[in-house]
Amino acid sequence: FLLPFFLKENKKRKRAEEGEKASEDQSVSAIQEPPVKAKKIRKKERSGAEKKLSERENALEQADEEEDQKLFQNQVKQKKKASQAITKGVVNSATGATAKQRKRKRVTDEAADRRTVFVGNLPVSCTDQVLKSLFKKYGQIQSIRFRSLIPAEDAVSKKVAAIKHKVHPNAKFINAYVVFKEECDAQKALKENGTEIASGFHIRVDTASKTSSHDNKRSVFLGNLPYDIRDDAVREHFHDCGDVVGVRVVRDRSTGLGKGFGYVLFENTDAVHLALKLNNSVLMGRKIRVQRITDKKKAQKSPDQSRAPKERLDKKKKEKSCSNDSFVGEKATPLKKSTKPKRLKTTPRNKAGKNKKSFGKNQSSKNAR
Repeated sequence: FLLPFFLKENKKRKRAEEGEKASEDQSVSAIQEPPVKAKKIRKKERSGAEKKLSERENALEQADEEEDQKLFQNQVKQKKKASQAITKGVVNSATGATAKQRKRKRVTDEAADRRTVFVGNLPVSCTDQVLKSLFKKYGQIQSIRFRSLIPAEDAVSKKVAAIKHKVHPNAKFINAYVVFKEECDAQKALKENGTEIASGFHIRVDTASKTSSHDNKRSVFLGNLPYDIRDDAVREHFHDCGDVVGVRVVRDRSTGLGKGFGYVLFENTDAVHLALKLNNSVLMGRKIRVQRITDKKKAQKSPDQSRAPKERLDKKKKEKSCSNDSFVGEKATPLKKSTKPKRLKTTPRNKAGKNKKSFGKNQSSKNAR
């Protein structure tokens, strides 16, 4: 009977000890709880400060990065500007150089043209030796170039045709340029203008420079010319009018055929009056048209000059129609008509009513009488 009693007491003791331990643990936990919370609060405070510090540091880093980017962009812009300025300078220098080169080329071309003589209406059989023998007495010749060549074949160029003398069989004449070393020699060579270099070939010698002006007062325009006409045929047609200085028939470069018009230059202006009488004359089966050459610049500047003389003549005629002895009275000044429309006189409504009443009273008084 003792064992179950002892067992019960041991169980009671164990329960009491366990209760004491639990109470102790609770007291210890109650004692230890406040410092844990304080630590948590401190940790939170520290974490908030750290966050602020980290945010500030991040903001400063971003600001530094932005400044670095701005500096880099400014450097890139400055480099671009410098490169653009360099390229502009190079382009300007290049354009200036090209402009200078062009000016120099123009000057050299003009100088070369002044030393160059154009020789037209040459026979196809003409060679360099023939032209040298003709112009060497005026000075030293630098070069001779043949132009207006029609090759015998389409595949052959004009340069090769000139070198090999492979000219089309229907071609009748060619032109050439003779370049002298001195300008004065080229001016002397103009004396050969109109000389007959071969039978039926009177050459036309003129300066190649564009500054040489054509005298329109001593020239006539020819129209409706035959396409296969020669310069000598035109010269013979106008030979009786006066001394012919030069004949120029405008031709196609590729075919050498005429375009149907040309010019004749005379020595004197009197020959122009005689040449105008040959208007509608027949040349190689065609009625040619002969006209004066007018300056286009003058015609454009004064387009109303043709009307001015007519107006002057009309004024003179009106002045002559009124004789000096005839009495001229003073003109009466006409009355000015008013343009405003006349308004009808209308009586106002109040006055009209009064008039009606007075009119009724008068009638009643008359009836009473």
